[in-house]
This record gives sequence, C-alpha cells and structure tokens, in this order.
Amino acid sequence: IDSLSRREAVQRARRAKAVNLTLRDKYNGYEVCVYSINMTYLQSIGEVIGFLLLSTFSILDGIIRSFIPKKYKMKNIGGEIALITGGGGGLGRLLSLRLANLGAIVIIWDINETGIEETVKLVRAAGGTCYGYVCDLCDRTDIYKKAKIIREEIGKVTVLINNAGIVTGMKFLDTPDELIIRTMDVNIMSHFWTVKAFLPMMLENNKGHIVSVASLAGQCGIPKLIDYCASKFAAMGFDEALRMELEYEGYNINTTVVCPYFIRSTGMFDDVQSRYIPTLNPNAVADRIIMAMRCNEKYAIIPGYLQILLTLKWIFPWPCVAMFLRGLVRDVSPSHENNKSCVVAATTIAEKECIVPPSKDQNVAVIHQQLARRISSPERKP
Repeated sequence: IDSLSRREAVQRARRAKAVNLTLRDKYNGYEVCVYSINMTYLQSIGEVIGFLLLSTFSILDGIIRSFIPKKYKMKNIGGEIALITGGGGGLGRLLSLRLANLGAIVIIWDINETGIEETVKLVRAAGGTCYGYVCDLCDRTDIYKKAKIIREEIGKVTVLINNAGIVTGMKFLDTPDELIIRTMDVNIMSHFWTVKAFLPMMLENNKGHIVSVASLAGQCGIPKLIDYCASKFAAMGFDEALRMELEYEGYNINTTVVCPYFIRSTGMFDDVQSRYIPTLNPNAVADRIIMAMRCNEKYAIIPGYLQILLTLKWIFPWPCVAMFLRGLVRDVSPSHENNKSCVVAATTIAEKECIVPPSKDQNVAVIHQQLARRISSPERKP
C-alpha cells in the first residue's frame, strides 16, 4: 500500500467497493479516506421504486381508513395509568375527567395545590380514580422524584399528557427575562424531563402513549407571543423527533402532538381579538384530544380545516401570509397595552392580576404559582 500513489489507492478502494478504507503514505504523511456505499445502480433504483410503492400504499391505506368510523378505531384505555401535567384546572381538568370516565387511573401534576384538590374531588365524585401531586415542572429534580414515587405507589405510567403551559402575552422587549425562562421551562423543557422520567417504564413493556399539547402558535409566528411561539415550535419538533427515534428502534410506543387554536375560558387567551375563526370551546378541544389519542393519530390540528391554511403558508408569498395573520389575530393580549409595567396572570379566569417581575431576592416559584393558577367554571365541566 505504501508504494501506491494517492490516486491509485483511491481507485483501488473504489474497485473493491470498500466501506471506510483508510490508507496512509508513510513518506508523504497524507491519508486517503474513501467511503463507498456498497450499492449498485440497480439497488438504488430498487430502493426508489420500493419507496414509491410504499408511499402509494400508505396513501391508499389512509384514504380507506378515513371512511372507517372513528368509534371502530379507538383503543381501549381502561386500566391504563395516565399522567396529566397542569391538571389542576382548565384543559388538564377536562382531560382528567374524560380519561377517568373511560376507566383510566388518572394522576395529575400541578403547582397549584388547591386546583389539584378540586380536580381530584371532581374525578372521584364522578366515580373515577385520581391521584394528585404538587410538582414544579421547572425543577427536573422534583419531576424525577415524583416519578419515582408514582412508580412505587401506583405503578408504571402508560399514558403521558404534557398539557401544562403558560403565556405572558407581551411584546418581546417588554417581557422580563424571568418570565421568558419560565415560559420555556414549563412549555418545552418539562417535556424533556417528564419523558425521560416515564419513557423507560413504557419501554419495559413496549407499550405507551405520549401526548404533547402544543398550539397553532407552534405553526406560525404571532406578535406578543414570541416566547410562547418558540416553545410551541419546539414542542412540535420534540414530538416528531421522538416519534422517529422510537419507530426506528422498533418500539410500539405512540406519540401525538395537538395543535389547537386559541381556547376560551382557560384564562390564557380569554381576551384575544380573533377575527374570522372563533375561539374554541375547551370541552370540544378535550374531546378531540382524547379521540386523537385513542385513534393513535400523529397530529391533531384543531379545528381540522386549518390544515389547509397551514399548507398555504408554504405556498403563498410572505407578504400575503403576514397580512393574513395580522388580520386573523389583531391582538392576543390587548390588556397589556394599558399597563406595560405589569404582567397579566396567564391562567386566571375570574380576574386579571398584575404580577411585578421578581427581583433577584424573590423566589421565582411564587410567580409560577400565580401563572399556573386555575379556577373552575360551569363551561369547563364536561
């Protein structure tokens, strides 16, 4: 090999169809690295044909399945152990009631102890089984600790719904750094820690379902929601990449990402100024999420017809897209314009609260408790 010229070495390696062959000339000190995919043109053509056939089959299979009523495609979740973050109120409470009604053992996490007690009381009054734990989703140590307790006291979680979310609704430069960090911690970083805590349990039995509640704000940018949009875009990517990895490794674990439009009566977007598309009823959203999970849907856009508009986003020129988005959502949080020095509590329904950004000496958990507070209302009862 030492007597070969660099060109001859490369040619010989290619003729041998070597994979990762490294040749070193002792005298000149150069390396020849040749990477050749041991594949003929016929093999390449065969793979392309196979891809086209598989794609055609998948499309036809999807069309046929679309005519099958969803009630025949729903899986039974009776006896499953389902954990819901942010279950102390709002959408999380509605999901808890529905899962318990289907026979699942429900576990809720929230920072608001009062909200947890209310949800547990409602679920048990309806004849369901529910357990509640105070858990700070911004603290991965607390997440891992509570996950260990749940496994020892209740069992292995088979359904994980990352539902917790907060929003500030302020212009980017007006948003305190502490609230940006808090938004990212709750809306996306907690997904990493909860999945790392419960996925090993699912892998042991090769069974499980992970639901990520994202948002349509994770599909398009909206003023005053820069930190929120960034966190929801990340949730979309997290779900898709996780699904790809699990499928590649051959595990029978499903994932679903949910992208709803603005939901009313949850406190997060109660005063949003939306045109053309009405804000969503939380009960309808909860029903759709449960259906998507039971049917093993990969994506759930709510309402469904917005899938067409999202497709057009990548076709139309940017000025058209920007004009449409500005016309669709005039202002996600007009109340902030009246008092920019305060942050309106994101999840309060009965009243708006002003939260002064914490100083260095203040405990940021207090802000999180205010942001995570939820109260019940007749509209949110199933």
